[in-house]
Amino acid sequence: MTGRLRITGRAWVLGDGVNTDEMYPGFAMRLPVAEAARHMFRATRPGWTELVRPGDIVVGGRNFGLGSSRPVPLLFAELGVAALVAEQFNSLFFRNCVNYGLPAATLAGATNLISEGDLLDIDFEAGRLTACGETRPIAPLPGFLLEVLRAGGLVPQLETAGLLRRMSTKE
Repeated sequence: MTGRLRITGRAWVLGDGVNTDEMYPGFAMRLPVAEAARHMFRATRPGWTELVRPGDIVVGGRNFGLGSSRPVPLLFAELGVAALVAEQFNSLFFRNCVNYGLPAATLAGATNLISEGDLLDIDFEAGRLTACGETRPIAPLPGFLLEVLRAGGLVPQLETAGLLRRMSTKE
């Protein structure tokens, strides 16, 4: 991602305590990413993967992403999800999002302010989110995390800086 970190998209609202097992079921971890992505939220939100569209934004409550360190951001990216917003992220999950280049914002009261289908405008650099004509501050990201996001994730950032040999795109 280059340029300004500003994203506009339609909201999908989830609740508190959404864990990585719900997002990336264990059986799906043996599948290619494209196929595994079709199983996101299979047990808790059947059919969601057929409804989500590129550019959409997922909104969660408290402790979003608790559980094991599964590469969930890869599945969100496969489905075209542009960003995540939550009242509180599990810290390991949040850092995985940044490392994989998926912007994530913390907003107190997110699930009270945002309804499913609302159009959101998130400016990560200015530190604000607008929903239903109301603008709220989001937790600011440190500059070094903004740089990782602008690079498209940690591996692309290290490759561009010459600190990591480019990984093969062939499977």
